[in-house]
Amino acid sequence: MSTYQSIVNAELLVWLLKTKKTPGILGRMTQGVQSKINSIIPEKVHKAITLAIENMVKAVLTGSGWIVPKVKEPITLKEREDKVRKRIKWYRNTASAEGALTGAGGILLGFADFPAFLTIKMKMLFDIAALYGANTKEYHERLFLLYVFQLSFSSQSRRNDLIGLLENWESYKEELPKDFSQFDWRTFQLDYRDYIDLAKLAQLVPIIGAPVGAVVNYKLTEHLGEYAMNAYRLRLSKKDSKLLM
Repeated sequence: MSTYQSIVNAELLVWLLKTKKTPGILGRMTQGVQSKINSIIPEKVHKAITLAIENMVKAVLTGSGWIVPKVKEPITLKEREDKVRKRIKWYRNTASAEGALTGAGGILLGFADFPAFLTIKMKMLFDIAALYGANTKEYHERLFLLYVFQLSFSSQSRRNDLIGLLENWESYKEELPKDFSQFDWRTFQLDYRDYIDLAKLAQLVPIIGAPVGAVVNYKLTEHLGEYAMNAYRLRLSKKDSKLLM
């Protein structure tokens, strides 16, 4: 086993431990407060937000115009992940610049950041998937990206449920929604909103909106990149047991 594979093994195991940890007191309290807030919001508002997010994400997932990077095989794991890191860095900087621009524009541009930033994150997932050798034209591969996204932006208790699904993807994928319309979009949008709401709300505040938008988008994109890398490492480990030896 190469030194690089040993490093990957260690990073993957640490990530799995972090992803599977028991929710802390603060996390449970925050989730309780968010659940209380969500229960106060009228049902028609929930439905409207769910539909809006569903349509935005589905538009990205089912879009046929994505140009994804191609990898010339054969390629080592290190070479593959060097390319992945470069793509994450590019999207991270792009998202940071977009967050600063919309944050400086006040409330109206701040709201415009939501679909723009969502598109940046989803496009990054497509690029990462392609660099790991996944065929992003296949429905199940796009569904996998959706679950990676949900895992990245959800509560700890929800992550404990989702990580098991990703660990056993080949066994579970045939039992999952047969098309995107059957996906649980309500839970998806609640997880996503609860995770980013507080951070993104500060972006709407005058004067501090620009720096906050830049930092928040930077951190959230980096966070998603880390989860995507480890999710694909997890799948590789199931195909090649040497990766975790």
